[in-house]
Amino acid sequence: MALDVIGAGFGRTGTDSLREALNILGLGPCHHMHEIRDNPEKAQPWHDYFCGGAPLDLDLLFEGYRSQVDWPGAHLWRESAERYPEAKIILSIRDPEDWWASYSKTIKVFRETEMPPEAPHMRQIQEFVDVFLGDRFATKDRAIADFEEHIAAVKSAIPADRLLTYELGSGWEPLCAFLEVPVPEKPYPHTNATKAFQERNIELRE
Repeated sequence: MALDVIGAGFGRTGTDSLREALNILGLGPCHHMHEIRDNPEKAQPWHDYFCGGAPLDLDLLFEGYRSQVDWPGAHLWRESAERYPEAKIILSIRDPEDWWASYSKTIKVFRETEMPPEAPHMRQIQEFVDVFLGDRFATKDRAIADFEEHIAAVKSAIPADRLLTYELGSGWEPLCAFLEVPVPEKPYPHTNATKAFQERNIELRE
């Protein structure tokens, strides 16, 4: 199964809501970090690639999925865009200051959290996230600069007719127009807010 939609946006740009939206639109299953978090067996191939020197096999990493958003998949947006040339690219964005505030209260905390021995796959996730993020977000100024450079890089590399720059909170209309599908009657989903992420992080440590 080839990817039909590739998410190039950083985590904490509404990616989980976008995941749910793509599932509602019939473009799922949609890959997201939560798929790895909630299915321990899915962590190993990602860990093998980022930490173990395994060759990149996008078909393996995204096996069974029609779309992808969020890290770690978004880190491989260039490779995925080349591997799946018919796929459309969605670059989810938000105000850089708001993004940093959300990241620093969620993913940054997760990276610094000691996971219990009974959750080895969560330690694997921490390890491979540390590989591709490194110290890029060590300070607010550096993180925001990286965030803005990433947006510019995607816009420069992907043809305009293949790319949707999707602002957090834009709802169904621009997304459905880009994907050429009808607008659903139900409201656009709103999931994985900062509080929900923090609560889940606490659960994983208990």
